[in-house]
Amino acid sequence: MRKLQQIFFVLSVLCFAVPAFAQSGSAPVNLAPIGIGLGLGLAAGLCGIGQGRAVGSTTEALARNPGTRPNLLTFLVIGLAFIESLTLFTFAMVFLVYLKVSW
Repeated sequence: MRKLQQIFFVLSVLCFAVPAFAQSGSAPVNLAPIGIGLGLGLAAGLCGIGQGRAVGSTTEALARNPGTRPNLLTFLVIGLAFIESLTLFTFAMVFLVYLKVSW
């Protein structure tokens, strides 16, 4: 874990050192695409983890008590739809921010 933290620290220093050492006459560096990519990737990854945990818990509950299948599946589908909507809302917001920045 310590090694991973060091790698991310070095990468962040390399990303943000470019504008810090830029000459005064050059155009500013647009870092919005990097932030947009990181935000969308983080949202998609965490929603994927949430969906995996939801499906795993539902599978475990069905294995323990198969008689609750209709109720569990209803709640599972609703929960997965809410989790997926978070990713779609993040994508829409990131897309709107990107359009605003690029104009």
